[in-house]
Amino acid sequence: MNRLSLQSDLGIEHVAELQAALLPHLDDDAPLQLAGDQVQRVHAAGLQLLHAFVRDRASAGRSTVVTLASPTLADAARALALAASLGVEAPTGDPA
Repeated sequence: MNRLSLQSDLGIEHVAELQAALLPHLDDDAPLQLAGDQVQRVHAAGLQLLHAFVRDRASAGRSTVVTLASPTLADAARALALAASLGVEAPTGDPA
């Protein structure tokens, strides 16, 4: 299993950096572990990019898991999931 550490800032201003880090792993057949223990700031745009990346890998039969999610990352993911389940627009800005 390959491992990639997520950057500490997943704010909208850093989405391009996140995309650049993820892109080389999109077509990698090996399972991928995204370590989220260093994440200190999250915007909805960062979560949306992570979701799209995991979804696209899954649709190609590739395994991706997020491990060691920091409290900030876990809280942001829960907030986005809750909003989606309620049919509410995705939160913007810093959820934590």
